[in-house]
Amino acid sequence: MRRLAIILACAAVATLGAAAGKAAIVSTGGVELTADGEFTPHELPRRRPAPIVIDGSASLRSTTGGPPPQLEQAIVDFDRDGLLTTAGLPTCSSASVEKLGTRSARRKCGKAVVGTGEIGALVLHDGEWLRITGELTLFNGPPAGGLATVIAHAQPVSLPDQIYVVTIPIQRTHGDFRYRATVEVPEIFEGAGVLTRVRAEIGRRYRFKGRELSYASARCSDGTLGVHGRFTFANGVIVDGTVEKYCVPAGVFNR
Repeated sequence: MRRLAIILACAAVATLGAAAGKAAIVSTGGVELTADGEFTPHELPRRRPAPIVIDGSASLRSTTGGPPPQLEQAIVDFDRDGLLTTAGLPTCSSASVEKLGTRSARRKCGKAVVGTGEIGALVLHDGEWLRITGELTLFNGPPAGGLATVIAHAQPVSLPDQIYVVTIPIQRTHGDFRYRATVEVPEIFEGAGVLTRVRAEIGRRYRFKGRELSYASARCSDGTLGVHGRFTFANGVIVDGTVEKYCVPAGVFNR
């Protein structure tokens, strides 16, 4: 019951924070999660999807001192008005980039890149917590079990020998959300590190069979586009909430 109460409270706080046009900030169980997202353009057709670029971020910190608990899993649901298109888009397997640094990976699978960004982490080294950053690349992965996938590749700048590659399945869902991405967060620096920040810009236009397609598209049927997240930590805390951003049906500004 306590866990359910925390989840419901976090959902309410996150939704209200986003509705006010600000980042959603949730603090519970010694963890503070700040999540925000944006997409462009804001003016979109009401009935048919149009290309968009998504920029999302999430950061974690401890409210009791020291590093936050280890994030073990992140489940992210995307609005029913969103559309993911991969037909004809080149793919990149995890095996192709798991031993490559960022530049080499992007060079090898450049045609499959669908997003870029950065990560932040705290790493315990010689008794001190060091803050590190790294480059993040998202590749269109090969289908697995009938599901589309994303290959996430990250390499810390100050720890270039540490390369992390995660396969993220994209599942079709029903109801208010159309897609679900499930991220199983790997151990960082052999368990001596914790993830503190992720930011990614997602969007890719490409041509296939003479047509211009977009990896990410959306329509504006009800004035908002929402993303729902559920974050599970090693200490048992679960943070669950929704971020909503406004959109404008095409033609409204011209009336």
